[in-house]
Amino acid sequence: MVALTSRYAALAFRLAAIGLILTGLIRLTGVFSGETSWVMLVFYTTQSNLLCLGWMVFLAAVTLRDLRRHGPRGVCQPWPRLAAMVMMAITVTMAIYLVVLAPATFRQGGEGYVPFTLTDDLIHIITPCLLIADWFLFSPKGRLRLFDPVLWAIPPYIYLLFVFIWAVAGLTFGSGRRYPYPFLDVQAHGAGGVILQVAVLTVTLVAFGYIYVVADKLLARAARRGAA
Repeated sequence: MVALTSRYAALAFRLAAIGLILTGLIRLTGVFSGETSWVMLVFYTTQSNLLCLGWMVFLAAVTLRDLRRHGPRGVCQPWPRLAAMVMMAITVTMAIYLVVLAPATFRQGGEGYVPFTLTDDLIHIITPCLLIADWFLFSPKGRLRLFDPVLWAIPPYIYLLFVFIWAVAGLTFGSGRRYPYPFLDVQAHGAGGVILQVAVLTVTLVAFGYIYVVADKLLARAARRGAA
């Protein structure tokens, strides 16, 4: 097992993560500003951040329960495979932002978009790094399976299904946009172009998922050698 077993450390980390993720979501949606942008809830970025927020709240509650029942030492992540799936869901957010969207300085809301603002950094970079760190620090290693990266593609594909149902229904993603991200725009790229881009992204992200699996196996092997 390569993971910290301090429940105090896990609880402190998760409470801090909750605060940072919540800050990013509040800034993104403007929920307390009087100018709430509810349309942001239909974007994958927002939904994946909400998933991470819920997951961290759940983990913090479980950690606090275990701390009270079993003391300060012990496993701080009883569901490493589920944790890895959530980690990969938000890794998709970071990867697409850094590799596809930010370099193209895509446009949002009809105005020129400037990447790497504080809000963007919180929701696209900091939240993913927090989930990755939580998995590496507190999840027991050696639990991931070789087929897991393929399963991790399911949440993004569920979102893709949602996008196209939303578009077919004639609904928009704010400012008259039929699609949330430029690479999903069927009108601009054609169905074949969108399918090709999604296929390339899928292969890339599944391959990236195997980096996590390899890291999981290597860390578990190192732990066994250290214990021998």
